[in-house]
Amino acid sequence: MEPQAPRRRVTIVDVARHAQVSTTAVSKVLRNAYGASPEMRAKVRRAIDELGYRPHAGARALRGQTYTIGVMLPDIRNPFFPDILDGITARLADTDYQVFLGPGCNGEPEEARVTEAMIDRGMDGLVLIAPVSQRAHLEHVASVVPTVVVGRHGHSPVYDTVTDDDVAGASLVVGHLADLGHRRIAHIEHHETDPTRIAEMPNAQRADGYRRAMRALGLEEEIDIVSTTYTQQGGYEGARELLARLRRPTAVFAGADIVAMGVLEALTEAGLSAPGDISVAGYDNTTFASFGPISLTSVDQAGHEIGGNAARLLLERIADRHKAPVQVKLSPSLVPRRTTAPPPEQTGISGSGQRGVQPFG
Repeated sequence: MEPQAPRRRVTIVDVARHAQVSTTAVSKVLRNAYGASPEMRAKVRRAIDELGYRPHAGARALRGQTYTIGVMLPDIRNPFFPDILDGITARLADTDYQVFLGPGCNGEPEEARVTEAMIDRGMDGLVLIAPVSQRAHLEHVASVVPTVVVGRHGHSPVYDTVTDDDVAGASLVVGHLADLGHRRIAHIEHHETDPTRIAEMPNAQRADGYRRAMRALGLEEEIDIVSTTYTQQGGYEGARELLARLRRPTAVFAGADIVAMGVLEALTEAGLSAPGDISVAGYDNTTFASFGPISLTSVDQAGHEIGGNAARLLLERIADRHKAPVQVKLSPSLVPRRTTAPPPEQTGISGSGQRGVQPFG
């Protein structure tokens, strides 16, 4: 049996013939340009669907647009980032744009490689989520292609930003734990290696918010910070260090939900529970935080809303490269769940007698 010849690609000429209109009319519909009546649009769209026509990306690029948007993710394992992606894709659902993802791997060389590859492939705009690159590199990227930066505080004349009020979010956690009666409240932060970008990074802002809140509550002498990474392993290592203290904390504020998972793992391994022995709170309000067996107290920074705002700003910047930069800062909220409660010394119940959460045991 002879192999079948490859099927010929459907062209704009085929669509025009099938719809019995001119190629100019089809082009206007594809570009959503002025001058095509509703009836004309309906005929062309019907022909496109019946023939299975797909616009050629290379041809679109020659006309100045590919209708593709690149999204750089620093870590595909962090369960918070899919919430942002959902917001981006939902906002773009009624457009012709398609999203392509690239891993930044939490490193400047990797981020540069990904962003340059997206630029080389003619993507119309970029959303960079929690980039670690120097501002000079971000501004270089934004000077070449419309760019929105998510999760980096600060202002730039060439790109828009969407952030959460991380200082306020950290204050919500500390205030919640203090209201429950905790004084020895520790924090696990992501170690910032570059002092030149500390003011812009969300992890540094959360650590700063923790310090400010502790001082405001008269708990300055109880400030206790462990620097690891925003990973489950980082949370595990940070908790092990805190548990080795002669005077261990009664509550731990993990800088991200993925970090809190590591803390809960370390507690279980040590034969302890949350909140029976130590209360645990996270940040991000990821999907698994609400799972019954975990029920993690967390800060909701509205990842879906962050993504929606990022996509909106990017579409506006694609339409007008010279518009004034916009900074969107969202207000977080606290979602208390079962991993936080008054400290054992106030309840008079030891950890072994108080019901706690041991999700990995």
